[in-house]
Amino acid sequence: MPRLAYLGPEGTFTEEALRLLDPIAERLPAATVSAALNAARTGEADGAVVPLENSIEGAITTTLDEFAWGEPLLITAELLLPVQFSLLARPGTEVPHIKRVYTHPAAITQCRAFISRELPDAVVVAAPSTAAAAQEVSLPGSPYDAAIAARIAGEHYGLLELAGNIGDRSDTVTKFVKVSRPGALPEPTGSDRTTLVVFLADDHPGALLEMLTEFSVRGVNLTRIESRPTRNGIGRYFFHFDLEGHVADARVGEALSGLHRICGDVRFLGSYPRADGVAPQIKRGTADTEFAEAGGWLARIRSGEV
Repeated sequence: MPRLAYLGPEGTFTEEALRLLDPIAERLPAATVSAALNAARTGEADGAVVPLENSIEGAITTTLDEFAWGEPLLITAELLLPVQFSLLARPGTEVPHIKRVYTHPAAITQCRAFISRELPDAVVVAAPSTAAAAQEVSLPGSPYDAAIAARIAGEHYGLLELAGNIGDRSDTVTKFVKVSRPGALPEPTGSDRTTLVVFLADDHPGALLEMLTEFSVRGVNLTRIESRPTRNGIGRYFFHFDLEGHVADARVGEALSGLHRICGDVRFLGSYPRADGVAPQIKRGTADTEFAEAGGWLARIRSGEV
């Protein structure tokens, strides 16, 4: 049975994602995203599940930085999880009597309208995670009257749901990824995603355009691009890319080779099935058969046959 670390404690959205990605895995809660990934790196766990991106808040920067700077890990699967927040409290608590609420900063942002409308006089305090907030509220003598968290957290910690689906948007989704130490890649499915971290060799006019051209000329579509500071001074950045296709696809492999030639460093973070099942549109001239035909044509020229 695989052992998977995740952002804990019990009752987080990450635990819910882990259950869906690998229902039989032994679950190891970790205090932070960094701790979960380090458990995978050191062998304490066989892998980890961590959040990568939210449809409201955008990228989870802690996860991006861990992938860029820590020991290499590979993404092997992704999951899109609808995120619905609940107002949770100890039995006997009534909404008008709630004066202090505990929750994660992302939940504060995503539940602003509910908090303003239903809890206008409450003080909202930031917690390490929504599940940690629920755990704290469940303790006797807690200074907090309620938590905003996933319904599963209320089940874990014996809290009642006073209000459900309280987010400002009902269609909020968070992307979670399952990672492991480097090894064999998932086989291509025809509906895949590849993730990279790319560092510039040097900062000069057109440097970003040069990187993007490696994708464009081969018909590789980018689904996400993020810049993050290199920690070597103001204005210096590296880049996270998500792109359509598998490294086994000729167009993707050629693009990665091109980046390797012109960039300071390219960190491959995996090729894995897309959670949404969307297949890429293959631009004319970029199918594997067309790359193979072009390679054969060039070989004939070099050998003097043409």
